[in-house]
Amino acid sequence: MAEADDSFHERHRIVNVCLEEPEHIRLSPQVEHERHAALFDLIEDNHFKLHNGSEGPYVLHLGMEGERLSLDVRDVLDQPLDHLTIPLRALRRIIKDYFLVLDSYFKSIKTAAPSRIEAIDMGRRGLHDDGAELLRSRFADRVDMDKNTARRLFTLICVLHIRK
Repeated sequence: MAEADDSFHERHRIVNVCLEEPEHIRLSPQVEHERHAALFDLIEDNHFKLHNGSEGPYVLHLGMEGERLSLDVRDVLDQPLDHLTIPLRALRRIIKDYFLVLDSYFKSIKTAAPSRIEAIDMGRRGLHDDGAELLRSRFADRVDMDKNTARRLFTLICVLHIRK
């Protein structure tokens, strides 16, 4: 029975993520850490299943197409399986608020009382959950993903949204 469970899990997961990031952007050490952690955690544990019948494992190319978020889903041989997009305006407010709270969180770690840090972190996690749930709902007709997968994808989308 364990073999069947392993096979099911392997067919419905992301095994690699290619971020299509602009090369001229330099990330702060904190944001780079968040990016690295999200990539690592996403690959280690995720559930992602296309509704079009295409089975994985999947390679996800995550990027921007003008004012749209693009998820180009491929198989491990780089063959296209599906191409998903949503307008960025759907996420823009949550991303902006998330970065404001994240900035406050990183600043508070240095000087604030533990209760203040905890309060800011609760707000950060709440926005993160809101962004993840919005992703899940926007893609619900095309892909099934669990909450943790959506949370990690939201982190990566936030990194892609940085324009400096």
